[in-house]
Amino acid sequence: MKINEERRRFIKKALHIGGGICASTIIGRTIIENASCISWGGEILTINPVVVIARDNSILAETGNLRENIISGLLHKAVMQLTNTPSQEKAWQTLFKPDDVVGIKLNCLSGKTMSPHVTVVESILQGLKFAGVKDKNIIVFERFNRELETSGFRIRRTTDGVRCFGTDELPGGGYESEPQFAGSVGTCFSKIVSQLCSAIINVPVLKDHDLAGISVAMKNFFGVIHNPNKYHGNNCNPFIAELNTHPYITDKVRLIVCDALLAQYNGGPGYKPQWTWNYNGIIVGRDPVALDRICHNIIEEKRSEMRLPSLKQAKREPKYISTAATLGLGIDDPSKIKLVQV
Repeated sequence: MKINEERRRFIKKALHIGGGICASTIIGRTIIENASCISWGGEILTINPVVVIARDNSILAETGNLRENIISGLLHKAVMQLTNTPSQEKAWQTLFKPDDVVGIKLNCLSGKTMSPHVTVVESILQGLKFAGVKDKNIIVFERFNRELETSGFRIRRTTDGVRCFGTDELPGGGYESEPQFAGSVGTCFSKIVSQLCSAIINVPVLKDHDLAGISVAMKNFFGVIHNPNKYHGNNCNPFIAELNTHPYITDKVRLIVCDALLAQYNGGPGYKPQWTWNYNGIIVGRDPVALDRICHNIIEEKRSEMRLPSLKQAKREPKYISTAATLGLGIDDPSKIKLVQV
């Protein structure tokens, strides 16, 4: 589907859903061009999306172990800032309802060291409890059971507690039998996102990618389709952006929690220890375009510090971010992103 057709469909949807305040904002020509109203998580988000960076250099104890209380404190503080609420309970209640079935999509491609930390996921589970979501309505998932196990997660098939499994755990391989289209992307989606979940928390890591430039929020959803190998041409552009226009993603993702405790600025997506650094942070947001743009800037700053060429000079600029903004998925102009650091 052409970009302009996607934009017209988005604006029509926004005018229909958004009501008086947002609709009157969209009508202005300049605002339409800058895609300042975006549809995300089943609602319309207005201009100046918020991205919160929470960091603490004391996350690692002298033993090398992570300090769980610091990590959970950072996450809840960040979600409070994101939602502009006075308590951690109200923050999570703003995003999730007790009857939600929440899928937590991890990125475990790179093994235990360069995947979301178990401690971060446990802090997310604590947040969902604040919102009243029942354990049995939470699914921690990835493509394969073995990816989860390699990254330190225990496969749990129970029906009375938090479940943890890969798409391959489901009957028939776990993917829908009929393909669906998102722009030029034709694919079969994981039944976890198409059938089981009413809401999704996207949990990527902060890292470089040898084709897309970076692999953070939007790229993580290549892990819910059966044929991601077909969509890596041209630096994964426009494929990452177009995939993220599908309602299984736009209508279900409520929160993005980027695990940036350890980050990688070159050599990704596989773990390359010589190009990692302790960023000691968690980055949260609801606008995937804004969050990816901020993460792109962080990686570029580190590459410059380490005297590496920019991603553009390396011929792998993450162009999909701008494409996603054009498709109405979010804001990629840093001057219009409210960056909060705590």
